[in-house]
Amino acid sequence: AIVALTFAQYAVRPFFEDCEAPENAVRLLAAVCLCFLTAINCISTKWAMKIQDVFTIAKLTALVSIILAGMYFMATETLDNFQNPWEGDYALSSLAYAFYSGLFAFGGWNYLNFVTEELENPYKNLPRAIWIAMPMVTGIYVFVNMAYFAVVSRQEMLASIAVAVSFGNRMFGSVAWLIPIFVALSTFGGVNGILFTSARLFSTGAQEGHLPAWFSLVHVDRQTPIPALIFTCITSIIMLLSANVFVLINYFSQILWLSVAASIAGLLWLRISKPNMPRPIKVNLALPIIFLVCCLGLVLLPSFTEPFNLLVGLAITLSGVPVYYVCIVWRNNKQSKNAIMQWIERGCQILFNAAFVDCHHDRKREREFSEMQTSIEDKSVSH
Repeated sequence: AIVALTFAQYAVRPFFEDCEAPENAVRLLAAVCLCFLTAINCISTKWAMKIQDVFTIAKLTALVSIILAGMYFMATETLDNFQNPWEGDYALSSLAYAFYSGLFAFGGWNYLNFVTEELENPYKNLPRAIWIAMPMVTGIYVFVNMAYFAVVSRQEMLASIAVAVSFGNRMFGSVAWLIPIFVALSTFGGVNGILFTSARLFSTGAQEGHLPAWFSLVHVDRQTPIPALIFTCITSIIMLLSANVFVLINYFSQILWLSVAASIAGLLWLRISKPNMPRPIKVNLALPIIFLVCCLGLVLLPSFTEPFNLLVGLAITLSGVPVYYVCIVWRNNKQSKNAIMQWIERGCQILFNAAFVDCHHDRKREREFSEMQTSIEDKSVSH
């Protein structure tokens, strides 16, 4: 919802040069973006990935253009905007909210983990992708922010809802209209990537028995998780009831970092309670412990001044508990509930031409096949 709103704000900017775009127009365009990309992801995974490739190129083109223009400005003009760089509000809650916006801008590092099941050789390619992508993305965005800070004054930046537009008007003259277009293309690809990965997260959760089973349904021919994609789209559209991007970022960030903290605490507990579990990717315990402390700080610091945001985040998170008991636990215990769940699952199968994929059975069968193949190769070597 946040990235779709950002796309809509930049997409309508060329049509409202002298005034703010109507809020409802921005919301409507964001909803159209979400629905269109959901349809593409439902139709074909290959189409979704082609869109991702094309719009990633557009994103990099826009970012490199901004970086080069910023470097030219810094080489030829005075750097008055960098005077007193540490001046600001150092209240704990303000620091946390600043980190929320900053970390959201650099976000996306964790989405790759959502599609490990579809990666080839994930134990080798996942760490490789992280080590290649994270330094590259971090470097690019640091340089982009330096360019923004050099060209756009603090007052202009605080007053602008689309900073790249202010930057483009200052640096690109008659072709400044290209910047909002490229940024819109960039965020359009961002929405596509988030839809693709988030739907896989719901699908995998259902396969593991943590979410209602119909989320794991996939189209029998296209192999796309249509129910999970549609659910992601609907909940994102509901979030468009608020068009304030920063309010959404603050709510989202508290829930996100609370969830990340809980996940890391769970992994640490597994390292202690089940030390002999197979761990193809393993790190030193100091790293997750430091990260856990940072996550707890991000969650708790704003709560000292605005506890309501944390309460809303906890309420949204805990709303999953009754869903789990009604759709998972009661499904196995009560025949009436079981019949309702089966009716919903059957309806989704018919409506979306979808079927369940027994991933656990497939993985077990692949493991048995691999062991059998290894045994045959060992025998061949001994002969």
